[in-house]
Order: sequence, then C-alpha cells, then structure tokens
Amino acid sequence: MNRIVSSNAMTQQPQDEFDTSVENAEAWMKAIQERLRINDNTMGPRSALEARLRETEKICALEPEGRLKMDLVLMKADALLRCISEEEKHEILSKLKYIKAMWEETAIYITHCHSRIEWVWLHWSEYLKAQDEFYAWVHNMKVTLEPDIELQLGLKEKQWQLSYSQVLLNDVLNQSVLLERLLEEAASLFNRIGDPSVDEDVQKKMKVEYEEIKAEAQCRVKLLEKITKEHEQYKTNVDQFQSWLNGVTERLNCCVGEETKSPADNGLKTLQNIAKDVKRGEKKLKCLEVQSTGVIQNTSPLGAGKMKDELEELRKALEKLKLICGEEEERMHMILKSESAYQSQARQLEAEVQEFRKMLQRLEDDLESGEKPKSEEDLVALWRKYIATRAALAAEESKVERLKAQLKELFRFSQNVQPLSDGVITAIREYQRVKGKTFKMSTGTETELRQSFQNPLREFQLWKPSAQRLLDSTANVAEPSLTHAFLLQIEACLAQSSQFKEQLMMLQLKKDLLSSIFGEERVKSLLVEITDTAKEREILHKSLLQRRSRLQSLVTQHKDFDAGFVPLQKKLSAIRAKVDLENEPQPDLLGKETRLQRLQMIQEELAEFIVQMEELENLVQSNTTHRNKMNQLSSDYQTLMRSLEIILARTEKHVREHWAFNNKLSDLQRWITMTEQKLESYQDASAERNMESRVADLEGLLAEFPGKEIQLHLVGAHGQLVIESSSPEGAAHVHTEMNQLTESLRSLKKMTISLLSSIQPNTTVVDTGKSVTIVGNTLTTGLAFGSSEVTLKHSQANVSKEEENSHLLKLMKDFEQWLYVENDKLSKILGMKPSSFEEVKAIHSKLKELQSRVPKGQCLFEEFRSLQTVDGTSEDVEDLRYQWMLYKSKLKDSSSSLTPRSLEEPDGFRKRRPGEMCPFLHRVCWAALPLQILLLFLLLLAFLLPLVEETHSCKLANNFARSFNLMLRYEGPPPT
Repeated sequence: MNRIVSSNAMTQQPQDEFDTSVENAEAWMKAIQERLRINDNTMGPRSALEARLRETEKICALEPEGRLKMDLVLMKADALLRCISEEEKHEILSKLKYIKAMWEETAIYITHCHSRIEWVWLHWSEYLKAQDEFYAWVHNMKVTLEPDIELQLGLKEKQWQLSYSQVLLNDVLNQSVLLERLLEEAASLFNRIGDPSVDEDVQKKMKVEYEEIKAEAQCRVKLLEKITKEHEQYKTNVDQFQSWLNGVTERLNCCVGEETKSPADNGLKTLQNIAKDVKRGEKKLKCLEVQSTGVIQNTSPLGAGKMKDELEELRKALEKLKLICGEEEERMHMILKSESAYQSQARQLEAEVQEFRKMLQRLEDDLESGEKPKSEEDLVALWRKYIATRAALAAEESKVERLKAQLKELFRFSQNVQPLSDGVITAIREYQRVKGKTFKMSTGTETELRQSFQNPLREFQLWKPSAQRLLDSTANVAEPSLTHAFLLQIEACLAQSSQFKEQLMMLQLKKDLLSSIFGEERVKSLLVEITDTAKEREILHKSLLQRRSRLQSLVTQHKDFDAGFVPLQKKLSAIRAKVDLENEPQPDLLGKETRLQRLQMIQEELAEFIVQMEELENLVQSNTTHRNKMNQLSSDYQTLMRSLEIILARTEKHVREHWAFNNKLSDLQRWITMTEQKLESYQDASAERNMESRVADLEGLLAEFPGKEIQLHLVGAHGQLVIESSSPEGAAHVHTEMNQLTESLRSLKKMTISLLSSIQPNTTVVDTGKSVTIVGNTLTTGLAFGSSEVTLKHSQANVSKEEENSHLLKLMKDFEQWLYVENDKLSKILGMKPSSFEEVKAIHSKLKELQSRVPKGQCLFEEFRSLQTVDGTSEDVEDLRYQWMLYKSKLKDSSSSLTPRSLEEPDGFRKRRPGEMCPFLHRVCWAALPLQILLLFLLLLAFLLPLVEETHSCKLANNFARSFNLMLRYEGPPPT
C-alpha cells in the first residue's frame, strides 16, 4: 500500500505540471487567436489598415513565446509519459495531439493574417505611387497642350510642328494601356479595402481626365494636319501654275520666231489658243489668291509677306504675257484681212463651177443610165425625161452668164486667175455639148412613141380573123379528147383580147399625151379609130367567153370523179393497212388498251370515209365505169368495216378479261400479305393471356383457306384467258405471277398450320392435301377442300354455315365456267367473216341460239347472288355481275347489227335513206346554205355592173367593174 501511494505521489507532480503547461499554452493561443480575429480585416481607411499591420507585427513577434510554451508542454509530456502506465498514455497523447494541432493552426493563422494585411498595404502603396505618377503625367500634358498653336513661317516648320503633335498623341494613346492597368488595380483594391479613395467615382474621374487630354491631343493633330495639307496643296498649285506659265511663255516665243515660216492662219490659231490659255491662267491665279487667304491666316506674318510677294510676281508675269499675246494676234489679223477678199471670191466662183459641172454630169448620166425601153410606159417615161432635161438645160442659161461676169471681176486682183478661167471655159463647152445631145435623143424617142401608139390598132386587125376562125371550128365540138386543145387556144385568144382591151383603154386615157405627140388634128381621128376597134374586140371577147364556158363544163364532168375517187381509194388502203397491223397480240394491259384506242380512232376514220364516199356518189351519173368503181369501193368498205368491228370486239373482251384478272390477283395478293403480317405478329407475341383468342383466329384463318383456294382457281381461269389473248412474253409473265401466287398461298397455309401446332402442342393438324383436320383434347375440326365440306364436331351450327358457303362458292364457279363458255362461243361467231348470204343466215341462227340460253344464265346468277354470305366474295360477285352485263350487251348489239335488210343485200353498197343521213353533214349543209346564196348574189351583181355603165367613158374606165383587170395609175399634175 505504501508503495502504491508513493508511486501515485511520484506521477501526480508531472501530471500537474503537464496540465498546467497545457492550460497555459491553450490560454495563450486563444488570446492570440482572439487578437488575430479582431485585426483580420482589410476594409477601412489606410490608417486603420496601418494600425492592424502594426498589431499583426507585434503578434508575429510573440510567436517565439508561444513556441517556448509548446516546447515546455512537450517536455512535460515527455516526462509524464515515462512514469505513467500504458493505459494513461493514450489520454496524454490525445491532449498532446490536440495542443499541437491548435499550435499549428495558431502559427498558420499568425502568418496568413500578417501576410494578407501586409500584401494589401503594399498593394495600396504601389497603387498610390502609380496614381501619383499618372496625375503628374496629366499635369504635364495639360501644361503642354494648354497654349494655343503657334503660327509657323513656312511649310517645313508646319510639318515639324505636326510631327511633334503626333508624337504627343502617340504618347497619350500609349498611356491608355497604363490607365487601364491602373483602373484594374483600383477596382481590385476597392474590392479588398472598400475605401472611397479608390471607388468607382475616382476611377471615372481618372478616365475622364485622360479622355479630355486624348481629345485635346487629337483635335490639335487634326487641326495641324488640316493646316499642313492646305499649305501643301497651295504649294503644289503654285508650282503647277509656275510650270504652266513657263510653258505658255515658251510657246509664245516659238510662235513669234516662226511666223515667217508657217502660214498666217496657223500662227493666228496658235495665238488664239495661247490667249485662251492666258484667260484660263487668270482664273487659276484668282483661285490661288482665294486659296492663299486661308493659308495666310495660319502662317506667321513674315511667312504671309513672302506668300504675297510670290503671288504679285506671278500676276505681273501673267499680265506681261497677256499684253504680248494681244499685240501679236492683232498683227496677224491685219495680215489675213488682206488675203480674204480674193480667196472668198475665188472659192465662190470655183464652187459654182463645180456645182454647174456636177449638174451637167448628172443630167448626162440620167440620159445614158436608163436601160433600153421594154414597154410603152418605159418609152413614155423616157420621152418625158428627155423633155424635162431640155427644160432644165434651158433654165441654166442664166447661170452661164453669171459665171462669165464673176470671172471678169477676178481679173482686178493681182493673183493668178488662169486656173479659174480654164475651168469656166470647160464648163461652158460641156453645157453646149449636153444641150445638143439631149435634143437629138428626145426627137428620136418621140418618133418611136408615134409608132408604138399605132401598133395596137394594126395588131388587132391581124388578130381578128384568127379569132373568128377559132369560134367557127369549136361550134359543134363534143369529143373530150379535142376539148382540152381547143380550151388552150381559146384561153390564148382571151388573153390576147384582154391585152388589146387594156392597150385600147390606155390609149383613150392618154389623150393629153397623144395631143403633145401627134397634134390636135391627128389625135381626133386616132381616137375615133380606137373607139371602133374597142367595140369589135368586145363582141369577139363575149363570144370567146361563152365558148370557153361550154367546153369547161364538158371537161369538169370527167375530172371531178377522178379527183375524188383516187384519194378515197388510197385512204381505204391506208386504213386497211392499219387494221392489219392491229392483229398482233399485246404483252400487257397497257398495250391492249392502247390498241383499243387505235382501233376506235380507225373506226372514226371509217365514219368520215363513208361521208366522203356518199358525196362522191352524187357525181356518178350514167357512166358505167364510174358506177363499177363505186360498187367495188363500197364492197371493200363493208368488208373492212366488219373486220374492224370483230377486232374491236375481241380487243374490248381481252381488255376486260385482263382487268378482271388484275383485280382478282391483287385482291388475293393483298389478303395473303395481310395474313402474313398477322401471323408474324402472332409469332412475336409471348403472352399467354391471349392464347385462346389467337387459337380462334388461327382456326378462322384455316377455315378461310378453302374459299381462298377456290378464289385461286378463279384467278387461274382468268389468267388462262389472259394468256390466250397475250403475246408469249405477256403469257410468260402471267405464268410467273400465278406460280408465285400459288406458292405464296401454299407457304401461308403451312405457316398457319405450324403456328397452330406450336401454340397447342396437344393438338394434331393433319393436312392430306385435299383436307385439313385439327384433332385436340377439346376440339376436332375437319376442313374438306375437294368437296367443300367442313365438319365441326363441337358445333352443328358452324357445319351448316360452312356448307352454305361452300355451296355458294360452287355455284359461283359453275356460273363463271358457263359464262366463259358462252362468251367464247360469241367471240368465235363474231370472228367469222361471212362471204355469202348462207353464211350470214348461219351466224344469225347461232346468235338466236345464244340468246335462247340467256334466261338460264340469269337464273344461275340470281341463285348464287341470293345465297351470298361468304366474307370476301362481294367483289367476286360484283365482277361476275359486270361480266354478265357485258356479255348480254355484246350479244344484243351483235343480234341487232344483222337486220333483215343486211340479209337481203350483204355485198352491195346501200344508200342511206333521207332519215338516215349523217347528222353532221346535214347540219353543215344547212349552216352553209345562206352563205352560198349570198355569194351567188354578189357574183351576179358583179357581172351586171358593166352593163349599166357607158362603154366608152374615160371617166368611168377605172371603177370597181373595170378593176378586175390591170390598170395604169397616174397621181400627179397633167403631163403637158
């Protein structure tokens, strides 16, 4: 016990010393942390920040004291740990760990706090230093920019001044970077201290002061640039003006020195150009004076005086140049004035001589340029041209005398007049020569005109006996072979007669012209002779017209038939060739429909052909050859028409059969596609809650397969019809589609059976090819395809329903087979080409036999239509109804086309009764009748107009009635 007490006494003292040292260290650290917390703040004025900095420096100085306290704690702890047990060491170590952590925290806090406050203090000091430098720079720049711009002596001094201002501006612009940095430091410092000395107002103030200095520097530079540019421009203009003045002075000196070598007019032009340049120079000098005003304002007084002296010298030089130029120009005018009088008169005489000779040459060219006259009008025009030329030459007599007088006036001058005198004499000789030539040519032309005007009278007297002989020889002509030759001769005589009429009328109209050629006395007797000749020609002309009309009527009767028959025959041959081309089978439905459209167009062409043939028949009269040709053409038309109707009916049948096949094929393909999608959805489903509904759907699909297989057989039957009416390529395509459809239905059936077996493992599906039997625990179903019997052991009602559906499908198939057989018989009957009356009667009896079986087909159709209950057969029933209606319509049309009249006259061409005339032709004739009557009336009026007018009146010779012939027109004054 004493040992234990002594041991406790030994550990108690180190324990107390350790606890005391820990409490002292902890109290000291808390006191230091409290002082740091109080001073750990950078906000406030600079004095407060400085006081905190001093306080933190004192705290930093106390750090060794704290370290001593920590060393003491560690030393006491070491002593205590040596004398305590292991269980008590844990508590001492935890206290030691705590006091160490507290000391590290305190030491770090001391360092960080002092460093932060010291950094802000230094930052603030640097900012204040930079701010002082900035304001010192601002003050210096204001002092520099405040004085006004000094006026300089000349351009070089202004350029130096501008360079210095640009250097100052560049300094201002470079200071913007330092300002931005200073503003950034101020903003950063404001965020840390919040002192008003660095707030946004202070920053804005610094920026405003900088902008003011920048604006002032820029304005100064712009003003100096403007002043410098103005002075530079003025200097350039002065130099250019000085260069121009030197050039003009040199040109004037050259002109004065070379005046004896060059003509006077060239020297005068040069002086005038120089005078114009001098005037322009005065304007330039005024512009320089105006420009110098602005430059002088920005120049020092000494420099302004130099500029004024320079302008004054330029003005004096220009005035001197202007004075010299005026004196030289006046002297040149005096020289030219002495030569102008002679030159003007000489040029005038020379121009008049040239013009006179050109006029003579033109008149002579007009006399010789015309071709030899080919007609009377050309000869008259030539004679008038000669008369006009003679009158023009007579009028130029006064001009010849005037030329002589002007030549005499030029002899007063001292210049050489010999060239002008030779030109005047040559012109007078040419005038005399042309005048004599014109007189000879006009006299010869007048003689030819006299003979030309008398030629029509002599030619008519020679032509009249031959025309009379032609009338006598054609009085009793009736042979067509001679008619054409006589018609040609009469046409030639009529053309000659019309030509004589025109010539005589022209002579009557040319009374004034004849008077100027023949004279008044000879013209009167000539006009009487012309009148008598015109009367004789009129009588012969009417006789020739009557004879020509009679011969033309004979020729027309022979030509009209040939002109109409040959085109009709060619047209019928072309239509027959088109029909023969349409017998080739087509590969697809589009080709069949296209051939049907072409056949319908050919049928329309035949309808137009029969109208044209009826019009041509009206021209056939008693000519047996024409009648035989028309009968043969009618027979060919009837044969071609029957062949076209048979081909058209067969093509329509093929198109309908192909459409029915396509519709049934697409319906069955669509059902197979939908069923495959439905089965694929069943394969993807995995839930068992819809198992019963899927089994029911699959059994329903199996129940539909017998009907669909019957529908497949129907499609096959339609496909067989399409194959028979298609080309080998189309038949191969149909075979491929049918094979694909059969394979798709077979694979779909297998897929359904396998899916049903997979859904119900206990169910056995037996497919014997003709029947499908489903045997299971609760359901047994038999589907008989061969006999269309479906036995459902679980429901007697379903058995009766399936029996009714199978019976309906059997009736539909029986009716379709019966309709196919009947339609095939009708097509064969329509395809026959009867060539005799007996064959037509046999066709008629066969059509009656087919007509007698129509009620039977109607009963079959009504029977299966009344029992229609199978789903999906409504479209098949509608298709059968459409085919049945087409068959009855075709049979009825075929029976009505074989009328009793057609049995009596099968081969001949039957004229339509008035009631059966083509309505279109009837309407056209009635619509054209009033117009034809009006045209006949106008033609009659045109023939009657000449009879009510005076035959020999010159006043009425060019009116409407005479305007059917060519006339001579003259618009202008009388020729004489």
